[in-house]
Amino acid sequence: MKKRYLLSFLSISIASACQAQAASWPEPIGPSQSDFGGAGLIQVPTARMSKEGEFSLNYRWNDQYRFYSTSVQMFSWMEATIRYTDVRTRRYSGFENFSGDQTYKDKAFDLKFRLWDEGYWLPEVAIGTRDLGGTGLFDSEYLVASKAWGPLDFTLGFAWGYLGNSGTIKNPFCEASDKYCTRSNGGETGSINGDQMFKGPSALFGGVEYQTPWQPLRLKAEYEGNDYQGDFAGKLRQSSKVNVGAIYRITDWADVNLSYERGNTLMAGFTLRTNFDELRQPKIDTPKPAYRPNPQSEFLQSTVAGSQLSDLKYNAGLEAPNLQIKGNTLYVTGEQYKYRDTQEGVDRANRILMNNLPENIDTLKVTQTRYNMPQVTTETKVDSLREQLEGYPLGHEKALDQQRVNPVEPGKTEQGYFIEKDSLNYSLSPVLNQSFGGPESFYMYQVGVMGNADYWLTDHLMVGGGLFANLANNYDRFNYTNPPNDSKLPRVRTHVRDYVQNNVYINNLQANYFQYLGGDFYGQMYGGYLETMYGGAGAEVLYRPLDSSWAVGVDANYVKQRDWDNMMKFADYKAPTGHLTGYWQPQFMDGVLVKVSVGQYLAKDKGGTVDISKQFDSGITVGSYVTLTNVSKDEYGEGDFTKGFYISIPMDLFSVNPVRGRAQVNWTPLTRDGGQMLGRKYQLYNLTSDRNINFH
Repeated sequence: MKKRYLLSFLSISIASACQAQAASWPEPIGPSQSDFGGAGLIQVPTARMSKEGEFSLNYRWNDQYRFYSTSVQMFSWMEATIRYTDVRTRRYSGFENFSGDQTYKDKAFDLKFRLWDEGYWLPEVAIGTRDLGGTGLFDSEYLVASKAWGPLDFTLGFAWGYLGNSGTIKNPFCEASDKYCTRSNGGETGSINGDQMFKGPSALFGGVEYQTPWQPLRLKAEYEGNDYQGDFAGKLRQSSKVNVGAIYRITDWADVNLSYERGNTLMAGFTLRTNFDELRQPKIDTPKPAYRPNPQSEFLQSTVAGSQLSDLKYNAGLEAPNLQIKGNTLYVTGEQYKYRDTQEGVDRANRILMNNLPENIDTLKVTQTRYNMPQVTTETKVDSLREQLEGYPLGHEKALDQQRVNPVEPGKTEQGYFIEKDSLNYSLSPVLNQSFGGPESFYMYQVGVMGNADYWLTDHLMVGGGLFANLANNYDRFNYTNPPNDSKLPRVRTHVRDYVQNNVYINNLQANYFQYLGGDFYGQMYGGYLETMYGGAGAEVLYRPLDSSWAVGVDANYVKQRDWDNMMKFADYKAPTGHLTGYWQPQFMDGVLVKVSVGQYLAKDKGGTVDISKQFDSGITVGSYVTLTNVSKDEYGEGDFTKGFYISIPMDLFSVNPVRGRAQVNWTPLTRDGGQMLGRKYQLYNLTSDRNINFH
């Protein structure tokens, strides 16, 4: 037998054995996180993607670096990672009065995109970038493929930049143009260094992950393309290009790992994970009303109506319910305070009405309001609903005759009953304001208590405010006292240290007028102390078609800076500010909202903001934004432009009872003065979320 035939036979035999063994081998428990964050081996990435919605917190430690990273699988084909690197061998700066003895912290953003899925013969292939923009301590681009055979998952990739620093393979783009032959060392903080991509040294990398017969344990081995000769932490000795490691899954939400890298260095760490699509909290709730029809006469009976109103409030979650009859239609109006899925409240309301339905009623119209602005009316035909509640004969099921329409006002009615809305609402809640990665301190915080109160003077005019008590903060470390020498920007946000030194202050105190303008239009006017740093007056108009994928709004404001020494007074600075904002929910990207704003910001700079967010099945929303204005990089200072990241969490994930509130965690790398928006308390797009059945 010729040698080539023998080798072919052996290859086919091994591949077949692996495929046969896969049926009895423990199922891999999903991709694991690399040292840098994101699905990978040890130092190098793989083409694997986590399950959509997976969110992980990662920590890795060795003698030179500490890596803190957060990775989220935004879509099945896209992974995003935010990472902070603590360079243990360097100080943040040589000025002790500025940054003290804090070691150097570098922030980075990674992206990875799947090009195609794994097939029987073809591998899974992905392209990605590491440390996109900024100082670029680890900036790299790569093309990588992964293929599984039984318990083995093989990876082979080609990298440029940090991952390919050894230069074992000539950069193919260098053949086309000399500009691709060299790569600068890093860039400016906050900048997107797109002109450096696919330049400089390149190398192959690869490895294998082995699922052991003991399912919690996986073993890894990799060959990396980095030589560690130009590391920011210093020239690091590399005794071997092969790294080995093990990862052990303690539970379905936690991994621990240990690796031996460069032939001389131990790396240890852990990963905590959850999945935003799958998070659920069991609820203790009153059962949906049973269907027990007991028809009324032509007119509502007061005792029956009273019982219905109580059920509408406490069972269907409609605050201040209003029950009215006009002609052959029974109207219900109220504000949904209980269910994020507003259809649940409508279904319960319809059952309550059907159990004691007056004669001659053929249509039910349930109108949901918010801040006394009607949002949507759900029309349901009584005969169709009765058939559904009684049960269809097998094989004769029908679609319920129900539709969502623009709010319908009954006008003058024959009769009606209601539960009066509480004019006064108040609450007390904890507040945590925080900032990560600043040069003065890696973590700055403010902890306090906010007392809020609102009072409705009329159906549309509300006055309210919040009193903040400062319990603890470390913003005394915020040392940004002077903008860049050539900056002409007024200090519209960088006085934050001065504001938080106040122990008790009125955070906001304002009057708001809300109005449904008819059709698809909503409006509001407001004035007073609008946020911690600014007071003034403004107005907003929103056009939002019912259940449409788009909306557009405009706000205009004239504000004056509040005096940080006496927050009941104003400083000298004043500015007009406002934006035209478009909202779009792409139908081809489930749960995504794209928000684009253009206008003038607080520092009178002009530009635009792009905000992209994804809402997962649990209701958790993850988003990021970027603002670019006519302020130059030199004028803006460190960071170059405004950007940030946020997670909005529905409170019912923490409650055994259904609730509609939300809490938001924001991450802003640096506080600077360019591209800063007014922090308006109420925004019409958020107040009209019930206009879209898919977003709640």
